[in-house]
Amino acid sequence: MRIAATKRIEPGTKLAKAVYNENGQVLIQNDVRLTKRMLNRLLKNNITYVHIKDTLTEDIEVSSPVSEQLRMEAYQTIKNSFSDFKEEGIGKNSFVFEKTSQKMTGTVHSLIEEIQQADEVISILSDIFISDNYVFSHSLNVTIYSLALGTELGLPSSQLEEIGLGAMLHDVGKMFIPHEILQKSEKLTDKEFEIVKGHAEMGFEFLRKIDNVPLLAAHCAFQHHERLNGSGYPRGLTKDEMHPHAKLIGIADVFDAVTSNRIYRDALLPHEGLEVLYAGAGDLFDKELVAAFRRTIAVYPTGLMVDLSDGRSGIVAKQNNYLSERPVVRVLEENGQTVSCPYEIDLAESLNVMVTSCYTAKLAKN
Repeated sequence: MRIAATKRIEPGTKLAKAVYNENGQVLIQNDVRLTKRMLNRLLKNNITYVHIKDTLTEDIEVSSPVSEQLRMEAYQTIKNSFSDFKEEGIGKNSFVFEKTSQKMTGTVHSLIEEIQQADEVISILSDIFISDNYVFSHSLNVTIYSLALGTELGLPSSQLEEIGLGAMLHDVGKMFIPHEILQKSEKLTDKEFEIVKGHAEMGFEFLRKIDNVPLLAAHCAFQHHERLNGSGYPRGLTKDEMHPHAKLIGIADVFDAVTSNRIYRDALLPHEGLEVLYAGAGDLFDKELVAAFRRTIAVYPTGLMVDLSDGRSGIVAKQNNYLSERPVVRVLEENGQTVSCPYEIDLAESLNVMVTSCYTAKLAKN
């Protein structure tokens, strides 16, 4: 299978991995030939990339550090929890919060367990289910990235639990921002942007009053938009004033934000998202955390098309853990000419060859 940009897929192409709705029901089964109507529906629901079947790459499998079932269960937990929080409102305390926080903690434990057992770097480039709210899917992705980074750093289980809960709840304040502002497709006015920025403090004020939520999780919500040089918000904290967990979650938050499709812009590919982080390393983001984050994710996800420095091009067939910028590539072309028999090159061994670009090409039906 290979990764394809939804907007570039031709009708008639076979889907390699099923797409679900948020309740776990199959919307489009694998092996189904995608129609124009299906493709438009995927685009409308912000499904930027999907895995499709291709005769040259049919044996390439894409693994995930978190099972599809757990991802969907975690999404539902976040959605239901945020809905409960919104219904109860800021400043209220309820037994509902105790039950909700326990459910979220259990979900964090399950995510930690699967991530620690995973034998491949993180890649969640293509979506497996349609989400009705970006905040929910974003919160889940940030949790996965944050826990993977914490695991890479060798943090103890107690800290991973704190980070997981803080990441899961980092955007809870957005539940109290008007929906029409969060979903606005045009550029926000200065006034609207100030309202959105208020989600950090609202999340903190809400979470700190819940007995079963650690105060540290509230501070993660408060600080995830702070930056080392004091240019962040809401308080303009600097490096030494920020909690380490907030620095970590802030990196995961930015990476997922720029690599996710939004109403007002297209998603960046992972290597482009990393460039955003590296551009701010030392000034906005902790250099060591950015370097560790690079080691946890698939710079060039399996199934992505790449060009190599020696004129060859092909599909990423396998990851080299801790060296994901140098994957195994199945060569399909040499200097623009299709090869009669595709073969693989391991960039971890062929050090004189490197990836120069990656993309998702327009794909015709098979």
